[in-house]
Amino acid sequence: MKSIHQWLALLCLVCLPVLANAQTAATAAPNYDLWQSVAGRAETAVDTGTDSSEVFEVLRVRITDFRAKFAAARTANKERIQTLQAQLSALGPVPETGSEPANVATRRAELTKTLAEVQGPAQVAEAAYSRADGLIREIDNIIRERQTERLLALGPSPVNPVNWGPALTDFRERLSELSAESRLWSDPDARTTFRESTPLVLLLLAVAIVLLARGRRWSAIIADFLRRLGGRGLGVWGFVISLLRIALPLLGLLALCRALDATGMLGLRGQQLVDAIPYAGATLLGARWLAERLFSRLDEDALIMTRAERRSEARLYATLLALFLVLRGALDMMLSYGKNLSAATPAVLSFPLLVVTGLVLFRMGQILRGASKAGYQPEADDRVTTFVRVLRLVGLGAMVVSVVGPVMAAVGYEQAGSAMVYPTVLSLAVLGLVMALQRFFADIYCLISGLGVAGRDTLVPVLTSFALLLGFIPVLALIWGARVADLTELWTAFSRGFAIGETRVSPTDFIAFVVIFSIGLLLTRLLQGTLRNNVLPKTNIDTGGRNAIVSGLGYVGIFLAALIAITGAGIDLSSLAIVAGALSVGIGFGLQNIVSNFVSGIILLIERPISEGDWIEVGGQQGIVRAISVRSTRIETFDRTDVIVPNADLVSGTVTNFTRGNTVGRVIIPVGVAYGTDTRKVEKILKEIADAHPMALATPAPFVLLSAFGADSLDFEIRMVLRDINWSISVRNDVNHAIVGKFAEHGIEIPFAQRDVWLRNPEALAGQAPPQNSAAVGPKTDPDTPAKGDA
Repeated sequence: MKSIHQWLALLCLVCLPVLANAQTAATAAPNYDLWQSVAGRAETAVDTGTDSSEVFEVLRVRITDFRAKFAAARTANKERIQTLQAQLSALGPVPETGSEPANVATRRAELTKTLAEVQGPAQVAEAAYSRADGLIREIDNIIRERQTERLLALGPSPVNPVNWGPALTDFRERLSELSAESRLWSDPDARTTFRESTPLVLLLLAVAIVLLARGRRWSAIIADFLRRLGGRGLGVWGFVISLLRIALPLLGLLALCRALDATGMLGLRGQQLVDAIPYAGATLLGARWLAERLFSRLDEDALIMTRAERRSEARLYATLLALFLVLRGALDMMLSYGKNLSAATPAVLSFPLLVVTGLVLFRMGQILRGASKAGYQPEADDRVTTFVRVLRLVGLGAMVVSVVGPVMAAVGYEQAGSAMVYPTVLSLAVLGLVMALQRFFADIYCLISGLGVAGRDTLVPVLTSFALLLGFIPVLALIWGARVADLTELWTAFSRGFAIGETRVSPTDFIAFVVIFSIGLLLTRLLQGTLRNNVLPKTNIDTGGRNAIVSGLGYVGIFLAALIAITGAGIDLSSLAIVAGALSVGIGFGLQNIVSNFVSGIILLIERPISEGDWIEVGGQQGIVRAISVRSTRIETFDRTDVIVPNADLVSGTVTNFTRGNTVGRVIIPVGVAYGTDTRKVEKILKEIADAHPMALATPAPFVLLSAFGADSLDFEIRMVLRDINWSISVRNDVNHAIVGKFAEHGIEIPFAQRDVWLRNPEALAGQAPPQNSAAVGPKTDPDTPAKGDA
């Protein structure tokens, strides 16, 4: 920890002067004389358009520095200007007659003169800022047009045999020039230096050989040991240890380069190639490491899942793609040594490398088309996840580019073909790096939260991956040809913010708004928790009142937090009054139901006709009120389902509240007995059952009523007032069981409905045919008098 603190202190000592110098440069007064010279030179260059792109880049850098100073000067004396404007407003408008008291007129003239003097530097800076901003846009347009022309320029075709001879000749000349730089035998001083540095060279070579030969093996041994050891955080430590597969061999390459440099036998071009070896090694090692992370040999570690043999191919292809990138960089470096190159040389020499890169890229695209996310099983999952869909789309894009790029290069558009294939390879590497880092941060979250592997699919890792992807977007832009100046210009425009009326909202204002609002919301939640748990339970306020106070405090706190955040961020919303007035009519019609429910929710919280925990009936639905929000109320029915009722229905409709104020309520239990039963005896038995139940109140006492003479029974009702109506179902159950037992004990019958059924033609039930002639069957009967068995 002590060393960490020392490094942090050193970093502060290094960075603080740099930041101070940058701040001083930004706030220093602009040199307008020098600006006129630079601006005139830039305007001449833009008008003629003959200068090189490098000259335009230098001019752009100088103009950008001036623009930053002008931007700072625009806000100079801002507080002083506001004070003077407020004083002029306090004097009121100039009378239309032109006559006003002398002292007021004198004061107005003084303030107007002072205001003009104070606003002068800001106005000059504003004009200079506009001029600088316009020049920067013109320079950017010129550079972009030149890039486009260079990219789409039609050159010699590399498949034309006429161009092969000059290209091979240029290639042999570059190799001979490189080998001619060796001074091993021609320079006595170089031989002396070599002999003196031989021990150091041998030592560095030994270190390089050991690290290059055993570095990856050592890291694999450590990783296997941790895997066997197991425990929490294995993914985190596995990721860290896997970086040794890059670090140890890379240290070996650095030792090798140091050994070659110590020999003193390298010329200028040889030194450049040796200096590029660590970068080439880092590219190869990083590609191999990334391929092992994405297409791991172990199924549980693979980020992109496919068959084991496909993953092995993918690791090989990733290494080959990195090798082709290194070879392309070496070829470009070699071709940059000479200036008398044939026009066809770059196209001819780079075309074979471009073709093999396209072939490998095509095969990698096929693997990505058939791959999926780890844990995703196409046979078991009917729907295709977003990750798998993006993966397949990336694979398809790689296949298309691998074909189109070499074809364009073969036609003669070598720049365009290379600008398609190689950036695609680098983009795949960047996306793979995002996936690896996302898994690493997800494992860290799983380790901290204790969720285990299940925590990888939670919200925090998803947001982390999204943030990583946003962070790598500038890298992707640079890969595909964007200039650093383009990105800085975008950042400058983003930093300036956007205008709302006469108010400009910058990202700083937005961050200030978020921070202040978050603090206000946090304080509101803390105050709500304190009231809910510590203060209100000690009062005599009922549960509904306590919930209303807590909810009302939350709404007020959020409103005040938003108001303070807007004010603290310096956002002036007065200019939005006209826009808000124009939109209010449309919003009023479109959101009238939401506004009605909102107002109704406030009424419910204030009047409290219902409260949380009440048993209510509304719209034919009965249940317990579980939550009252600003728009709707949630009711939990006795079937354990949630019913969301708009607050407007509760305020304007009919609502039955069974437990409002208290839980005392009456329950009516009907029962029937057979005709001929002693009614007084039944009344006595029912009265005893009701009085014996513990939930029945003694005052008023239960009452038994002979309510009606039914079609099948004598109907009685037990009317009893319960101390808690929420137990009505249990009371009904207990009383009914007691009635059945008592009636059986005293021989009282509980009748059921009986009916006499008369059948016409009963012989049809026995399968007999009806008589053809009634006279042959029996004596004639009166048709109005049915015989027995007829209906």
